[in-house]
Amino acid sequence: MTDIKIEREEGPSGGRYFVRIDGHEAEMTYSKAGQTRIIIDHTGVPQALSGRGIGQALVERGVMDARKEGKTIIPLCPYAKAQIEKHPDWQDVLQ
Repeated sequence: MTDIKIEREEGPSGGRYFVRIDGHEAEMTYSKAGQTRIIIDHTGVPQALSGRGIGQALVERGVMDARKEGKTIIPLCPYAKAQIEKHPDWQDVLQ
């Protein structure tokens, strides 16, 4: 979805991607595993925002950023893992 504005916050040990729509927030969190890997550990989309492709958009943004930054992803979050498995063109970033 091109109209979703995904924001990113990052700290020394990890970060998150998030979207705020109509007072609701969806997010995907990750931890850093060294300099070249991130672990996606949680994706959460509130019921009020479900069915809009927001979860997939969050995972896709994480994949695109990892690729751009030369990092690999360890998808511990079952949702993120399933999304990456569904998209063969995203699997180049898997650890």
